[in-house]
Amino acid sequence: MYCNLICNASMKIENTKAQMRKGVLEYCILSILKSGEAYPSEIIEKLKAGKLIVVEGTLYPLLTRLKNAGLLSYRWEESKSGPPRKYYQLTKIGEEFLKELETTWDDLVKAVKLTRKAK
Repeated sequence: MYCNLICNASMKIENTKAQMRKGVLEYCILSILKSGEAYPSEIIEKLKAGKLIVVEGTLYPLLTRLKNAGLLSYRWEESKSGPPRKYYQLTKIGEEFLKELETTWDDLVKAVKLTRKAK
């Protein structure tokens, strides 16, 4: 019984942590592209460096969704060692959207810090 409780809690915490990471993933992708265009493997490297473990199977649908929402565009570039590469960049709408997310993120961080102090 005790093991079941611990195992269930462990599974729930991992699920909660995964949901928290997913919740900020789009914001992080847009933030990465704020400094300029990037190839998906470069985006993955930066996300992994920030401990946001992402695989291509997760990233590509997100990039497509952001592109379809008008937040990103892309261009193709020929590669010397393989197929052409798709480089993503923020659109003007994406830049404005990111500014709004930055404000929301700052407010959220402030609210969480206040809540944690109110123990």
